[in-house]
Amino acid sequence: MAVKTTASGKMDKRTKEYKELKERLAKARAAKAKSSTSKKQTSTLKKTASGKVDKRTKEGKAICERMAKARKSKNSLVNRLKRLFR
Repeated sequence: MAVKTTASGKMDKRTKEYKELKERLAKARAAKAKSSTSKKQTSTLKKTASGKVDKRTKEGKAICERMAKARKSKNSLVNRLKRLFR
């Protein structure tokens, strides 16, 4: 399919081939948008504008608690001895 071009080298928008091409592209974009919105959301966590987990929510507070517990256990005596004798 030879698409006619203008003097500047761009595709001539008045031709039948160009209009068909644009129609196919529009259908493809619509199908892509439809398929991307129908995907199952993987995370239900609320996030801030910067993309971090919102710590004011119930789930955010639970995450903070787990992280604090992990930080505390990292410096426990048992873990210090383990690091010492590696």
